[in-house]
Amino acid sequence: MHIVTLLTNPAHPTLETATIEALCNAWGGADMRWLAHGIAAEFAVDTLPGNFWDIWSELQGIGVDLVAQPAEGRRKKMLIADMDSTMIGQECIDELADEAGIGPRVADITARAMNGELDFEGALRERVGLLAGLDVGVVDKVLAERITYTPGGAALVATMKANGAHCVLVSGGFTNFAAKVAADLGFDDHQANTLLVEDGKLTGKVAEPILGREAKIEALTRISTDLGITPDQVMAVGDGANDLGMLGLAGAGVALHAKPTVAMQCDIRINHGDLTALLYLQGYMQDALRV
Repeated sequence: MHIVTLLTNPAHPTLETATIEALCNAWGGADMRWLAHGIAAEFAVDTLPGNFWDIWSELQGIGVDLVAQPAEGRRKKMLIADMDSTMIGQECIDELADEAGIGPRVADITARAMNGELDFEGALRERVGLLAGLDVGVVDKVLAERITYTPGGAALVATMKANGAHCVLVSGGFTNFAAKVAADLGFDDHQANTLLVEDGKLTGKVAEPILGREAKIEALTRISTDLGITPDQVMAVGDGANDLGMLGLAGAGVALHAKPTVAMQCDIRINHGDLTALLYLQGYMQDALRV
């Protein structure tokens, strides 16, 4: 049995009862219920239809995400999340580069790396090299003035933790940012790359080895083993090519507002919902969400 979930942007709810019921009836579904009125609903089906992705495409046109998962085990015991453009709305290195006056140049490299067009480690070294000489105080300035949290992130972490899950932030970005983001959102642990500093200025180098795609896979494997759970009991979320390894390994790998080449490799794609979508996918009701 599978659970089919329909979701939309909580800030602009577009989900209607008629849409859900029509799909439920067409697919022979049962037990339709609202998780959050106008925002998220679900129903059970014995088998998924062959035109699932055709319907997915049609619903994208009206601002609705469509997800199907096995009913068994969908509530997860661990969350492992990317940071840049996932838990926060920005790419930290792009914001630092903008402060240094080289924003467009670095942003172009970032976009290509996140889309899988460039080697992640090499692209990171290149971008960090362009920041050589930047005052380390700019990091605090960017944190204070440029970084915003993705809607629903605090509720996602708080709700999963309240229900016994372990939450980890893993980033190909930098510890200077990850430490604060993890603390603000309530993550149990975090890991990221370290910008090297000398005499109060960035050296243009990053500590080796660089934490990229393989490091995220290793973190998921190591931490889940330490917790005594399997990867099937993990939910992972990210948006870039360096997240694909952990998204593929986790029981539920969520491509959140992801780059096109990343989304097409994932079965769970959230293009309209915010981070609370990850709770609705696990069957949480709106009144069970923590803040």
